[in-house]
Amino acid sequence: MSAKITRATKEDVPELLQLITELAIYEKAEHEVKATPELMVKNVFDNEYAECLIARRETEDGSKGEAIALALYFFTYSTWLAAPGLYLEDLYVKANCRNMGIGKRLFGELGQIAKDRGCKRVEWRVLKWNEPSIAFYTQCLKADDLSEWDTMRIEGDEKIQRLITDFRKP
Repeated sequence: MSAKITRATKEDVPELLQLITELAIYEKAEHEVKATPELMVKNVFDNEYAECLIARRETEDGSKGEAIALALYFFTYSTWLAAPGLYLEDLYVKANCRNMGIGKRLFGELGQIAKDRGCKRVEWRVLKWNEPSIAFYTQCLKADDLSEWDTMRIEGDEKIQRLITDFRKP
């Protein structure tokens, strides 16, 4: 199967949300998806907090093919490297399109974007139980497993407000 990878646009939002929902189902977290078309347009395309690649099945007649994969990413900064990094928030390939090289191609595109932007690292997280993905990342991509790091998170308006109320002093 042949696929075309492009930078996603506002017109792709319905299909991006479908892929994001499929990813959440795969990760057993569908109930956590709060994204809406309006929020995606506002935060990804208008405010440019993130960027997204979309892979589509190529068609013989040149029409827009089915969306089969996405890679949503944003940029970070490493004080130790004194350089930007690319953080991959979501990578998803439809189940019936896996093992066809689409994930590798998405990482190839991400590598080019990282190089073009002067990034010195590409990083992401993977659920510990997701052994097929871990094997792909470590064996095929030769990614380092940073298991000595834990992820910390403060999420939600109430918890963020607590930071302000309890810890921000004049």
